[in-house]
Order: sequence, then structure tokens, then C-alpha cells
Amino acid sequence: MSSDLKPLLARLAGGATLSEAEAEAAFDIIMSGEATPAQIGGLLMAMRVRGETVAELTGAVRAMRARMAAIEAPDGAMDVCGTGGDNAGTLNVSTAVTFVMAGAGVPVAKHGNRALSSRTGGADVLAALGVNVDAPMERLPAILREAGAVFLFAPRHHPSMRHAAGPRVELGTRTIFNLLGPLANPARVRRQLTGVFDPAWAQPMAETLGRLGSEAAWIVHGQGLDELTVAGENSVVALEGGAVRRFSVVPEEAGLTRAPIEAIRGGDAATNAAALLGVLEGAAGAYRDTVLLNAAAALVVAGKVPGLRDGVAMAAQVIDGGAAREALGRMQRASAVG
Repeated sequence: MSSDLKPLLARLAGGATLSEAEAEAAFDIIMSGEATPAQIGGLLMAMRVRGETVAELTGAVRAMRARMAAIEAPDGAMDVCGTGGDNAGTLNVSTAVTFVMAGAGVPVAKHGNRALSSRTGGADVLAALGVNVDAPMERLPAILREAGAVFLFAPRHHPSMRHAAGPRVELGTRTIFNLLGPLANPARVRRQLTGVFDPAWAQPMAETLGRLGSEAAWIVHGQGLDELTVAGENSVVALEGGAVRRFSVVPEEAGLTRAPIEAIRGGDAATNAAALLGVLEGAAGAYRDTVLLNAAAALVVAGKVPGLRDGVAMAAQVIDGGAAREALGRMQRASAVG
């Protein structure tokens, strides 16, 4: 049992918030394996019931980053991912966007996992596409250089998270840990497009990234999804030049036609992989348009285009010219090398 955690638990029990330094210390104790399950559960629920603060998020992420297995990445590398937790069972959008971005010359260090709250996670669909998601850790920087994209399998990069796994399962509800993954990319990227399951978390996550030194980010939510959707209005909180601004986006602004969320419902890994490959090979439809919209946002964050309409045009050119499909081929070959 950690005696160092007890004073912080007592303060949380009284409704107080933790400073950034206190939160970093608390989560370092948890991730070092020194806290008991009861202490971990108590801390997580005290924060959840009261509402986690930006300072607490920032401190927790600093503790997580300090213990992660990091990799080197080139300047300009970015991440495209979601928190998960929307329970929508859609096709894999951010994974498809990864190949569009790599095809456009933007290195992508994609942080992800197997299916947890969805039917098919990023690791599942990549494996079905022939990408080795368990490539040797020492090979990952080379894969990123050679392919323009790499998959960073979260459990391998954040082994200290295992100490909180039991209490999280037993609690059976959302905790601060659901928000930390997208904020702790192992390649230490400074630009990212991140989807959130609840739009209430978009601004706190953007502010946290700003405190942690990120250059640019869009935190997005669309019609219940942790990504942008062509089904209707999307909420965006953007981190730009150290400032945070909030706005909304509709598909028509990007020159895209609306389609219901049901049009991009997914299935098992094989089903989603086939659909993703179809998009990379030029198949039209709601899935392509959803990928184009999210890729356009990622291109804005990367500084490649000034707006969504230009981003859609560039993403469409990357797909139709074969560069996105070629990026998948490069990732398949590079990850297969032992």
C-alpha cells in the first residue's frame, strides 16, 4: 500500500482537485505498481464523480509519457486516432486516413489497440490487411521511415498501465484512463487529429495538449462518433498557435454529400479490411466520403492545406492516383521484415 497516495486520496474525498504536480505524482505511484486496487479505484472514481480537470489530465499524461516505451519520429509526424467508446461499430476511419496521409507525404505514427469498445479495432483491421502489428519494437522507427506510417500497439508501449487494468475492469465505467491514450503517443507527435466519444471532453483534451507542447490539433466529435461524419454537424475544438477555438463543421463545407451513419456500419476484421481496401482502390460511397472528410481535417492540422475543401481535393487525388494504396503496400512490406 502506498502511504504517499493517502493524503491525495483524502483531499479528493473532500471534493478538492489535484494540481498538475500532485496528479503526476499520484499516477506515477499507480503506474509503478505501488498503489493497491482499492486506492486506484478510489482515486479514479473520486475524479470521475467530481469531473477530471485539465491539470489532472496533464499530470496523468506526464506520468504516462515518462514511463512509456517511446520511439523516434521525423519532424512533422502526426497521429490520427480516436478515444473509442462510441459503441457505434463503424468501419475503421482513422486507419484508412493513416494511409491517405502517408500517401500525401505526412508521416503517421498511429497509436492504437485491438477492439475494446468497438467490434474491430485498428490493430484488428491492420492485421487483416497483412500488416504485422507486432513487429519488433526496434524496427518501428525504420518502418515509419520506410512506409511513411507505423502502428504503435498501445499495450507494448505502455506496460505500466497494467497496474490499473484490474480496477478499471472491476469499476466497469469510464475513467480518466479512457482519455489518456490519445494524449500519450509513443512517438511524441506534436500534431494530431483525435476523435472523442463525448464532445464535453474536446476542450479539456485540447487544452491539455497545449500544456504539453503540441503545435496543432483538432479534437472532434460527430453525431455520436469519435470522428468527423458526413451524417450531419460535427463539433471541433482546435489547438492553433497555443490558442484553443471551438467551431462546427458540416460535410457541405468540404463539398461532400450527407449520408446516414448506418452507411458506414462495419463488421468483423475481414469485413472492415475489405471495405478499407476498397476505399484505397477508389470505391465510391459514404465510407470514402467519411475518409475524405477526416483526411482533409488531418491535412489542415498537418499544415498541408488551408481548409477542408482543399483537403478533400488533395485526399481524393492521393487515393485516385494510387498513393494511398501504395502506402499500405509499403507498410505491409516494412513491417514484415524481422
